[in-house]
Amino acid sequence: MDLMRKILISSLFVVLLGARASLALESHPLMPGALAVAPAVEFTRFGFSIYYAQLWAPEGQYKKDAPFILTLTYSRDITRERILDASLTEMKKLGIPVERYPQWREQLSSVLPDVKQGDTLTGLYTPGKGSQFFYQNQMTGVLDDALSDSFFSIWLDTRTSEPEMRSALIGQKK
Repeated sequence: MDLMRKILISSLFVVLLGARASLALESHPLMPGALAVAPAVEFTRFGFSIYYAQLWAPEGQYKKDAPFILTLTYSRDITRERILDASLTEMKKLGIPVERYPQWREQLSSVLPDVKQGDTLTGLYTPGKGSQFFYQNQMTGVLDDALSDSFFSIWLDTRTSEPEMRSALIGQKK
């Protein structure tokens, strides 16, 4: 009986391990073949969780000039205005001259909604072409390439204000 029990437990362990591996290799529905680059990363401010970010890329390998998906799952309710203000502020910190593009606020406003705890916002970016945005898996709109590149730089530029988060997102966390 003891041997049978060990075999059952071992078999169950192998099945669970296989299920976990298959989940890790599941591609993103918006980009077949895009795998999670790394586990989701929590972004906090003053000790409060704001959102979890996860980057998806072809074969799970982020490359600056290749398409990718960035998904943010919010931990709290945040208004569109606060998201817009924070986004534009972060772009300015990167040296992006957002004041030259007053239309960017309106364009971002068209794709970024108010969010509630548990909501997901997803951006699918194709360098040279622009991006598509999805809120709760429903498309909210598109952005041109210049604005898209600037927006995603908030997380992925080497000069980001959150270098540890960037490293974790792109799979380089030490």
